[in-house]
This record gives sequence, C-alpha cells and structure tokens, in this order.
Amino acid sequence: MSDRPRIGLSTSSVYPETTPQAFSWAAALGYEAIEVMVGVDAVSQRVDEVAALSERHGVPVIAVHAPCLLFTQNVWGLEPWRKLELSAQMASALGAEVVVVHPPFRWQREYARDFVNGIAALEESSGIAFAVENMYPWRASKRQIEMYQPGWDPSEEPYANTTIDLSHAAIARSDPIAMAERLGPRLRHIHLTDGTDSAKDEHLVPGRGDIGAAAFLQHLAATGFAGEVVLEINTRRCADQDERERDLREALEFARTHLAPAEVRGTD
Repeated sequence: MSDRPRIGLSTSSVYPETTPQAFSWAAALGYEAIEVMVGVDAVSQRVDEVAALSERHGVPVIAVHAPCLLFTQNVWGLEPWRKLELSAQMASALGAEVVVVHPPFRWQREYARDFVNGIAALEESSGIAFAVENMYPWRASKRQIEMYQPGWDPSEEPYANTTIDLSHAAIARSDPIAMAERLGPRLRHIHLTDGTDSAKDEHLVPGRGDIGAAAFLQHLAATGFAGEVVLEINTRRCADQDERERDLREALEFARTHLAPAEVRGTD
C-alpha cells in the first residue's frame, strides 16, 4: 500500500485533447487514477464509454467533476440539481466516491438558496461525497466582485466534504495551508496546480507559480491527508502533443516528490 495519497489526472488537463487521450496519457505516464471533467467532450458525458476507457487502460475513475463551469452550463440540461444527481449516478456506476462541485453563481438564486442543505441531502441519498471546491472573488481593476453563493471559501460553511484548488487559492490570495487547517478532516480532495497573483485562473504546472504548491503537498503528507490529489493543469497553450506530455510528466513528478514522506525527501 502506498505511503502517500493516490495521484490522479483530471481529463481537463489535456484540453483541447479528448477524454480518451487523457486516459491514454494517464496510463502511459504512470498516473494512478482519473477525474472525469463532465464537459463539452461527448465521451465525458457517457458512463459506458468512460467505463470502457477505464477498463482498457487499467486506470480507475476516482472522481467526477460536475458540469457547473460557465462553459458547461448547457451540459446535461439547465437544471443544476439534476446535473448533480446525474454526476452522482455516473460516479456510482464508475466506482468513484467523489463528485467535485462548485458553489452556485450569484445569479442562480434559487439553487444557491438551499445549496448547503441540498448538498448534504444528496450525500445522504446517493452515498457519494460532494466535495465543494474553493473558488475566488472575481477581480475587475481594483474591485473584487463576489460571484458565488453562499461564498467562495468552503471552510466558512458546514460542508462535510471539500476540495482545495491551488489556482483558485492564488486568485483569492488565500493561504491553502491555512484553509486546509480550517477544514481539517472535511478536506477530501485536492486539485493540484499553481498560480500567481493574477486575476486569471491560470492552472499552471505546479512549481511554476507562487502559491506554495510544494509546501502545501508537504503539509498534506505530514498531516496524513487521506484523500486523493488530482493534477488539474492548463495545457492549452502547448505547441504540440510532445510539449503537453512533458507538462503532464513534470506535474506528476512534482506531486510524487513533494507528497513523499519527509524521510524520503531528505527533509525534517
């Protein structure tokens, strides 16, 4: 049994490549699992096709990311609770225990009104952990605009399960180690990436930003984090498949290095 958390790859990390390509790279590079981003790629929406990919490549699906991004608003219809129900059904069928979900946008008033209680009810009825992800205030010039309800910081709400995304923490200028400490055992899932003091959601290869990705992983290792760590990086600007593969390999090696126990890393 591994002495560190399992390291997975989000299918979004290979965009504009497809879900099948993500499974292929995960298997070839040595990723231990996949998180499926349900999106505009039709394969990502089909349980049977994802299950076949998982079996063919020998890479399990550990999480499903619900289609709650701006560009996936039309995936699986427009009703947000139905999207979450379908995400839970997909996770259950694939043997995954986690659905990653963003808090509602401010304009989704009815959905936001009972989001905290609704998530708890879905967890109870489905047996799936809905790990609510940290988001960030949107920045316009020197102003910050609160775009998420009940808020962008999941540590301020009584969610049973949560996700920390390091790129989102960078935009929010939020210390991810401090957030992890506030969450304690409610921290279930990690989106490993990186970012800078930018208004853009950069999703850099970890180590290329300044949010402290290495220290964060070392904190997880030292505190016995029992969830999974998923690489969710942006490779859209890569010139070709070779460069994209190098980024995916670099991200995996970063995770392996800094999630290793302190005695393996040679540090105190």
